[in-house]
Amino acid sequence: MNASGWLQLTIYVVVLLLLVKPLGAYMAAVYEGRATLAQRVGGWLERLIYRGAGVDPHEDMSWMRYAIAMLWFQVVGCLAVYAIQRLQQWLPLNPQAMAAVTPDSAFNTATSFITNTNWQGYGGESTMSYLTQMLALAVQNFVSAATGMAVLVALIRGFVRKEVGGIGSFWVDLVRSTVYILLPLAIILSLVLVSQGVPQTFDKYATATLVQPVTYDNPKNGPDGQPLKDDKGNPVTEKATATEQTIPLGPAASQIAIKQLGTNGGGFYNVNSAHPFEDPTPLANFLEVLSILLIGAALCYTFGKMIGDTRQGWALLAAMTLVFVPLLVAVYIGEGTGNPVLTKLGADPVATATNIGGNMEGKEVRFGVANSALWAVATTSASNGSVNSMHDSFMPLSGMIPMWLLQLGEVIYGGVGSGLYGMIMFAVIAVFVAGLMIGRTPEYLGKKIGAFEVKMASIAILLPPLFVLGGTAIAVMVDAGKAGVANPAEHGFSEILYAFSSASNNNGSAFAGLSANTPFYNTALGICMLFARYWLAIPVLALAGAFAAAKLVPASAGTLPTHTPLFVFVLIGTVITVGALTFVPALALGPVVEHLLLFSAP
Repeated sequence: MNASGWLQLTIYVVVLLLLVKPLGAYMAAVYEGRATLAQRVGGWLERLIYRGAGVDPHEDMSWMRYAIAMLWFQVVGCLAVYAIQRLQQWLPLNPQAMAAVTPDSAFNTATSFITNTNWQGYGGESTMSYLTQMLALAVQNFVSAATGMAVLVALIRGFVRKEVGGIGSFWVDLVRSTVYILLPLAIILSLVLVSQGVPQTFDKYATATLVQPVTYDNPKNGPDGQPLKDDKGNPVTEKATATEQTIPLGPAASQIAIKQLGTNGGGFYNVNSAHPFEDPTPLANFLEVLSILLIGAALCYTFGKMIGDTRQGWALLAAMTLVFVPLLVAVYIGEGTGNPVLTKLGADPVATATNIGGNMEGKEVRFGVANSALWAVATTSASNGSVNSMHDSFMPLSGMIPMWLLQLGEVIYGGVGSGLYGMIMFAVIAVFVAGLMIGRTPEYLGKKIGAFEVKMASIAILLPPLFVLGGTAIAVMVDAGKAGVANPAEHGFSEILYAFSSASNNNGSAFAGLSANTPFYNTALGICMLFARYWLAIPVLALAGAFAAAKLVPASAGTLPTHTPLFVFVLIGTVITVGALTFVPALALGPVVEHLLLFSAP
């Protein structure tokens, strides 16, 4: 830890918060049809899409019709992504002659990208053709993000409208999110990334001759594709000599821009944003990690603007930030103090002018501890999942924090759209509990909170933990689940718990020591991703419909103000309490035990 690190973290938070109001106001204007300049520039494309798809942009859908339109769109997208992967060896733009993706991996990837999770059990540069990366994965990066934003906007309309049956048009919200928000931002960021050295080409991979041949131990795999082990459990290897290096290229910049802005996170390359071609310079690193939280944070202001009370949006943003900043500080301190085992072996944990210091295992030297900690907390606060360091190599407790952020439901900024509507579900519960405590019918933004509203909010909050804990329990009991664990005991448990926390909250990052590209994990995690995405979105839309049909209740002296510091702390307490009560026992079996054993070792 040093002053430079603290300064970088401070600059990041300040810049993020400064951009909230202008971008949030612009997005509100887009959804309300007031973005006249944007409509003059991109209106032709919006109208062309409506005509081509046969969509009536003036239709006002009920919540059920809105949900059905969303689900059918996702089904078509899933089938398209699956088909492209299975057929890629016969399709164009495949200069490396990539083979067809296996059925279980194709299913996992298709569900992952349509749900905005972008969990990857494969290496992008060794598995996917250029066409698959662009037509299947990048397209879903746009529309899966736009889907989350559309659901949020429908919920906002539910608060604004009264005694009506419609919550807007899914198709209009989807198209406007893409054409006027995601696409312009992605184009700008792509051009900046290209200027920083990120590849954007259809050329085949380059080959470089090594100055000095390298001999190494190459792990041998069995017929099932899994690493072979000898009688003692050690990996079976064979000697190999490398004289050339293959340098992967491809249309990377355009994919990376939207993966960050849309909180998708899937890497064009296997090591994601730790790869120098994905994240080559300090400026590229800053802009990419800023993009992860930018839209999610700005949507808080959009929310306040659209409901006519920006204080409500600032209150939600304050709750998110007051959780984000302490956890960021905790991870930086945890990683900055170093690993006691490595310290005993002679590693110097103190940062100096010539020594980075801290726990540098699994981190890029060019990023250091500060930027690695920042990215880890940002990517797990959002449903992004991209990484510029390996979370699996973090210290136990500082690695636990990103995992816990996943388990909170990714409502601390969260995914674009989905993070804020998740936080609003917590706000509904917080208002309900507070209302019971003072003996009044709970109200939120002029809408009564009754039994139906509480049930829908409870489903949205409690369903992900069911899949996280249930999936983890199954994985540690069956042989197929335990076979993917390379690290024994408590850390192996943490790897499995992290995988199901990531999939069941649509994040996509991993404790990468787990070998998850197997039929068991591809199928189990794919199922978790589907349920986590749509069993949350549907209750949110049902709640939007109920609010739109309800009367507007005027505020009275007994109404709980939901824009005050008091409510901000009530909301934070609700989020943390649910997360703590649900996951502390599981976390105690993994990272907490690992921390105690690490620091009690002689």
